[in-house]
Amino acid sequence: MNQAAHPGDEAAFAHIPVVGVWRNGFLESVHHGTAVLTGADGSVVEGHGAVDAAMFPRSANKPFQGLAMLRNGLDLDGELLALACASHSGEAFHLDGTRRILARAGLSESALRCVPDLPLGAAQRDAWLAAGNGPERIAMNCSGKHAAMLLTCVHNGWSIEDYLAPDHPLQKAVRRAVEDVAGEPVAAAGVDGCGAPLFAISLAGLARSYGRFAGAAAGTPERRIADAMRAHPEWVAGTGRDVTNLMRAVPGLLAKDGAEAVFAVGLADGRGAAIKIADGGVRAGVVAMAALLWRMGADEQALAPFAQAPVYGAGEVVGAIRAFPLLGEPAV
Repeated sequence: MNQAAHPGDEAAFAHIPVVGVWRNGFLESVHHGTAVLTGADGSVVEGHGAVDAAMFPRSANKPFQGLAMLRNGLDLDGELLALACASHSGEAFHLDGTRRILARAGLSESALRCVPDLPLGAAQRDAWLAAGNGPERIAMNCSGKHAAMLLTCVHNGWSIEDYLAPDHPLQKAVRRAVEDVAGEPVAAAGVDGCGAPLFAISLAGLARSYGRFAGAAAGTPERRIADAMRAHPEWVAGTGRDVTNLMRAVPGLLAKDGAEAVFAVGLADGRGAAIKIADGGVRAGVVAMAALLWRMGADEQALAPFAQAPVYGAGEVVGAIRAFPLLGEPAV
């Protein structure tokens, strides 16, 4: 039975093998995906798969939301600006930072409209449950962003009850920011897991955007965001998270992941890279990104912890998850 095409369908069969899972020398599983490298001028330098097809960046779009907020008077810098662009683990400092942003707006946790959830980090989730807590809005990994959205609304005198509505002034500003940095129109709109509007762009547009943030001139809103995220990577993700560790390992790197195995980075010279794993398998994302960064000239030794992940059998390492040579697999 034929069905009508929808935005994004053009990428459905255009993914290529990017990461393999080897067990005792046998290729057991394959993750397909799309990968792209962009130059300092935003052009596609290298593409694998349908890099111009529409896709949802998911939480990799948070710097764009942060840009819209800064353009509209958000007065945050340092760790709190990083938290406004975060998918945090729910560590104590993340929750405290979210409350600090809310306090600046004169609001309590009850003003948050992100969905109630448990902390994203496994250790934090276990501790949260052990303390007798259930799903709460403050614990949701996007709560810092939502607190910053509320602060932006208060600053501008905008309504706070409906700040997630697509026709709210804040969300209209977010759409403009997405189109500005991606250099292309939004292809489709949806609703992200936290409840915020979500705008589809191409994977090339996503990589281009990260290059523009990472290489932005001093004093610009894009540079403020990039500097905050690079200086406080544990606020962007959490202790021990791939994004945190990768930004600490590669000088000048701006990095952010998103749900459904989206991963984007920008280098200080304005180049960008992005990967989307077709099946949403998060185990493949950082491995593929390490291969792309190696291809971009990042230090091989710094990338070594990310270049492959172990495969276990009977409690022993019997294989590895690693990128296919097409992506420029680092020697490990």
